[in-house]
Amino acid sequence: MAARKTTAKPDASAEELTQFYRDMLLIRRFEEKAGQLYGMGLIGGFCHLYIGQEAVVVGLEAAAQDGDKRLTSYRDHGHMLACGMDPNGVMAELTGRAGGYSKGKGGSMHMFSKEKDFYGGHGIVAAQVPIGAGLAFSDKYKGNKNVTFTYFGDGAANQGQVYETYNMAELWDLPVVFVIENNQYAMGTSVTRSTKSPSMWERGAAYGIPGEAVDGMEVLAVRDAGLKAVKHCRAGKGPYILEIKTYRYRGHSMSDPAKYRTREEVQKMREERDCIEHVRALLLDGGHASEEDLKTIDKEIKSVVNAAADFARESPEPDLDELWTDIYATEDV
Repeated sequence: MAARKTTAKPDASAEELTQFYRDMLLIRRFEEKAGQLYGMGLIGGFCHLYIGQEAVVVGLEAAAQDGDKRLTSYRDHGHMLACGMDPNGVMAELTGRAGGYSKGKGGSMHMFSKEKDFYGGHGIVAAQVPIGAGLAFSDKYKGNKNVTFTYFGDGAANQGQVYETYNMAELWDLPVVFVIENNQYAMGTSVTRSTKSPSMWERGAAYGIPGEAVDGMEVLAVRDAGLKAVKHCRAGKGPYILEIKTYRYRGHSMSDPAKYRTREEVQKMREERDCIEHVRALLLDGGHASEEDLKTIDKEIKSVVNAAADFARESPEPDLDELWTDIYATEDV
């Protein structure tokens, strides 16, 4: 793929651009490998890939600080990697192995990391939104300046519990950033067929919540919007909504052939709007890196991802006794 052309001078250092490139490339190569393992039968159940949307979570993580929390829905591997979770543990969990973050019992949609303040992957559409407000309530109660990033998609944005949460979050001035990852297709339905309002973030106006739309294929635009949102929240002004307009290249899940859109549409996005190619162009055009430098980074990232796949294959399956751990039980009375 040819690098996207850019003439604008980026508001980021060479080090920052290089890190963005690394972080987004790690997510993409990891997801490509996960797709391969799924095809080989090593990943069971559902598997929703994040390919194409990498700039969203990488840009917002650049606005986060220690103590901030994040949670999302089932398209969650990118969020895990962006917040610093170990690729080995993530891949092992995807393959149902004991070395995974949830000991092989959670799989793609249900792994967590208290150490990295990652509170899931949630399989029920929009179920994570009120949970995110609850995490923000906890931080406000404790009197700290932490913020919770609550991610959900354009399909989930039509769920009633989202608006119940908006109401409570604004009523209590909760430090939560509602992140709508608008990838234009809720499962197989185009947003133009499922949503009448021209924008999703403006729905927050009914509750007094400010927000904005963001180009989700430009990592610096996402970072800048994220910094604005967290500043608002940390100042005690309540929630903020970011509608980040992005695009997924693959189907809704690995079982989705994505026949509801043309191959030409996807190819056009890849060639003209790819988020990783944009940063690649900034690095090359700005003289911050050479083609050889970027090839070296790609080689390093592939090595990390291959090592994660090897770790997953070599990690044992959970012992049968694990069926009885980390569960709730009640005694008969």
